[in-house]
Amino acid sequence: MVIMNFLHNYKFILFSGLILLIVSCVKHPDSPGYEYVPDMYRSQAIEAYVDYGLVGDVEHEELKSTMSARVPVEGTIPYNEDRQMAEINMPFEYGEGEEERIRASKEVKIPNFYISDSLVAENNSNEGKKLYAVFCAHCHGDKGEGDGKVVAVSGELIVPPSYESLKDRTIGSVFHTITHGKNAMGPHGSQLNKDERWKVALYVRTLQNGGDLLLSEINNIDSSTDELNGN
Repeated sequence: MVIMNFLHNYKFILFSGLILLIVSCVKHPDSPGYEYVPDMYRSQAIEAYVDYGLVGDVEHEELKSTMSARVPVEGTIPYNEDRQMAEINMPFEYGEGEEERIRASKEVKIPNFYISDSLVAENNSNEGKKLYAVFCAHCHGDKGEGDGKVVAVSGELIVPPSYESLKDRTIGSVFHTITHGKNAMGPHGSQLNKDERWKVALYVRTLQNGGDLLLSEINNIDSSTDELNGN
């Protein structure tokens, strides 16, 4: 009797499961079928990169304004509790091109935050050196002599022969070049944030001056010859 009841229940469970499986399957490729306890495995929160106004071939007018991942408003900067860093992240108001680079060379100064004293400047320059090794040395060379591996392999002088030949370049000019690129060098504004770019520019200054930052002159270099130098 017990065995008969077990077999009866087993057949009922098997039959019910088979029916459930059949009704859960649909032909439409965009349909997930029936979902049981969806909250257990699918987030109910708004997901990034999802167009809620169009699901499959069905438009949902009431959902077209639903927030999802969107391009930030132009000029938006990351929130930072540190006021100094927030100011550093303000938009760089200089565009691409040689005229804008020359303008930046005359007007853009490195924030005092990076050079408040010799120890702070040295630490920031050392951090810039690490970034330079990753993003710059393959073309410009470890010591900024224009002998990076890319140049060695290509056989083409696609970078300045050395940073020492560009001593007239202000730190504002260097920052602009890192941000927007120049000649064969592509822009690095998307790879390095502004804080990192300032540190790289600070390290490049040591390469321009044989290892010396020349802090007393860092924001006061005469850029009049910069307009004549096409490198």
